[in-house]
Amino acid sequence: MKKLFPLLLLLILSFNYTYSQRPGGDREKSTIVITGQVLDQETNEPLEYATLVLQSVENPEKITGGITDMDGNYSVETNPGKYNVSIEYISFKTYKKPNQLLSENTNLGVIKLSLDVAQLDAVEVVGEKTTVEVRLDKKIYNIGKDLTTSGANISDALNNIPSVTVDVDGAIALRGNDNVRILINGRPSALAGFGSTDALRQLPADAIEKVEVITSPSARYDAEGTAGILNIVLKKEKTLGFNGTINTTVGYPTASSITSNLNLRTNKFNIFNTIGYFYRGTPGNGYFDNNYFDTNPDNFNRIIEDRDIERRDIGYNVNLGMEYFITDKSSITGSVFGRFSDEQDITENNTTRFIETIINSRTLRREVEKQDDKSYQLSLNYINNINEDGQKLTTDFQYSFDKEIQPTTIAENSTFPNSDLIAKENIYETQLQKEFLIQADYVLPLGEAQFEAGYRGNFEENSNDFRLEQLNLQTGEFEANLGLTNVFTYNQNVNALYTQYGNKYGKFSYLLGLRLENTQLKGNVDASVDLTELQEILGTEIDLNFDKNYLGLFPTLNLIYELSDKENFSLGYNRRINRPRGYFINPFPSRSSRTNIFQGNPDLDPAFANAYDIGYLKRWDELTLTSSVYLQKETSSFERIQEDTGLTTIDGINIIRTLPINLSTNQRIGAEIGLLYSPEKWLRLNGSFNFFQFQTEGLFNGIDYGATNTSWFSRFSSKVTLPGKIDWQTNGFYRGPSQNSQTESKGIFSLDLAFSKDVFKDNGTISFNVSDLLNSRKRRSFTDTMDGLNDDSYFTSDSEFQWRQRQFTLAFIYRINEKKKNERRGNNYGGDDEEF
Repeated sequence: MKKLFPLLLLLILSFNYTYSQRPGGDREKSTIVITGQVLDQETNEPLEYATLVLQSVENPEKITGGITDMDGNYSVETNPGKYNVSIEYISFKTYKKPNQLLSENTNLGVIKLSLDVAQLDAVEVVGEKTTVEVRLDKKIYNIGKDLTTSGANISDALNNIPSVTVDVDGAIALRGNDNVRILINGRPSALAGFGSTDALRQLPADAIEKVEVITSPSARYDAEGTAGILNIVLKKEKTLGFNGTINTTVGYPTASSITSNLNLRTNKFNIFNTIGYFYRGTPGNGYFDNNYFDTNPDNFNRIIEDRDIERRDIGYNVNLGMEYFITDKSSITGSVFGRFSDEQDITENNTTRFIETIINSRTLRREVEKQDDKSYQLSLNYINNINEDGQKLTTDFQYSFDKEIQPTTIAENSTFPNSDLIAKENIYETQLQKEFLIQADYVLPLGEAQFEAGYRGNFEENSNDFRLEQLNLQTGEFEANLGLTNVFTYNQNVNALYTQYGNKYGKFSYLLGLRLENTQLKGNVDASVDLTELQEILGTEIDLNFDKNYLGLFPTLNLIYELSDKENFSLGYNRRINRPRGYFINPFPSRSSRTNIFQGNPDLDPAFANAYDIGYLKRWDELTLTSSVYLQKETSSFERIQEDTGLTTIDGINIIRTLPINLSTNQRIGAEIGLLYSPEKWLRLNGSFNFFQFQTEGLFNGIDYGATNTSWFSRFSSKVTLPGKIDWQTNGFYRGPSQNSQTESKGIFSLDLAFSKDVFKDNGTISFNVSDLLNSRKRRSFTDTMDGLNDDSYFTSDSEFQWRQRQFTLAFIYRINEKKKNERRGNNYGGDDEEF
């Protein structure tokens, strides 16, 4: 009944208002306008779809009113008279002002509502579900009780968000495009890693409050990321008192963890703390079948590599912070984050070599890579809500530091026809990453409009110290390889200014912005290193020590037209940049394989993209439809190519390298649709489908790498409440086949199951889930380097890779002073709110 009340009230108000507009009705010719704004007393955030009720004192059956917009503002036309004024919002105390004489246009000012604690236990709260709010420049997915992420990590949780995919290597893509910017709490962060998303696999999914999918970012956000932005907002409890959760998991293959999210909040401060410990053993595997079409009959024409991977990750992370409320309008927040891990990956690579169809030799390569990783981050944030009109100033400072020490030993032995030691290497690698961020934002309301301006400075330095020692088989001594031993330092400095202006006219809203960014990219190789061989491989025209500077303007435009409260159209345009990361720039080749290497390209330039997005949303009683069509054209886009280096190993095997290059253009066009259906309280279904085509054009070393590819991905989820109040959730995902200029990737299907039951009077929940039930989450691809120039010295590669095998997990979560139904607030977001 509590849920139905706001809807019934709105229907009554709509009926009265409609009736009062009819010709010949009782409406007087002279009318007045009542305006004002409704805010949350705790957070000063606007409350959208709060209800203003005007009840006539003389005729109590006569009720008029309206609802607030996305900024909490309302504007209601009525007849002069005496009214009982009230403002209502579910889970909040009703504001009442009886016997008010309203004889002229009146602004009731800013009214702040506070939570009604007595209602909370009686409300079926949306916090138990996952909802999405549609905004001018983004969709906000409020993470609820997703059973399949219980005991999982943030990377797993992202894979359940529509439009987002996470592949078997952990690479994150938005609408099929992997150039997506990952932010934590609106800022680049050590929590998300620097140039890598591996860190997201070490953080628990239950630390997430919401995920913002920003496919058409406004000028407020970095221009980095041609696909868009994913902003992960972590939990920070707003309820007074001491509360929190303890989450423990055990699993097979080995996966155990314990995480606590604890908060202590008073009227003057809020202390929040997340501590987690994990121990995981993650087996994986890979398979490569390379065929070489060489005219020399003495060369190997086929090489098969069969890899088994055993991972052991032990670590913990801690995030401790405090928000101090200086006044009722201003606060300062400080937090310290640390992540510490001890990892070990053991890869055994069994290689079989053929001449024609006859096995020539077999070798076993054993690589033991250890990693001691320490990450720290210090953040300071100041917020000043200058006045009740919404004028606001925020400033941020953040320092991040990450140090990874990676000692690696590699031994390769012949197993057929002889048993001999072929090669032995010791690698000592240290990566240092530092980042400073300074940011200031100012918001100035101008009536119903809003002006915003700000500055952001982002300064990164990445240093890679690499030393390679190889065993001299004649002397039995290790010798330094001076051609590969190196220190490479990469700096990326970005200074940005932005301004934006938004307004609303009736059913039409817009947000117009402009961002100016200056980017400096600097690379430096230690001059003491012998670079002759490296320079020959890359080409003499490539400068290993570079200093590049780019100045760019990035306009943004976002529009929404509301056909009704439950239906709207949206239009977005933005210009984006894709800056090469250190991994793509570092010119020294990797050592994961003697025959298949990855080499960065210091000649890479940033890529630029123009993106357009048209969206449509429609909501019925039990069904919600979201859809969009998008177009993106990127210039100087990055593409990974594979080519024969012309070099061979000491036993005569051709060395193939993967190299990132700038291609001329990459055009992507696509469409996505999502359906959310909840016919019964015990059943929720949702599905989404994303179809896209991209076309690349470009030449490199006289070879045409242009390609056209069509692909798609789809996901389906159902949640059923079984007898005994057991929840059952099923998630299915399929990504269709795709291809670029050289490589064709096959489709991937995965299926996840989960069950949960609340215990201890709903203070605890026990759950069991199976990730990748069919053990089918594998990347399969085929590469063909045929260049069409009548040159038969090309090769093909057929490969399969599985990062993690099927996982079984048992999890238990216990809530401290935070009952299952004590989630904030049961917001009704009208036509802009969905469940999945």
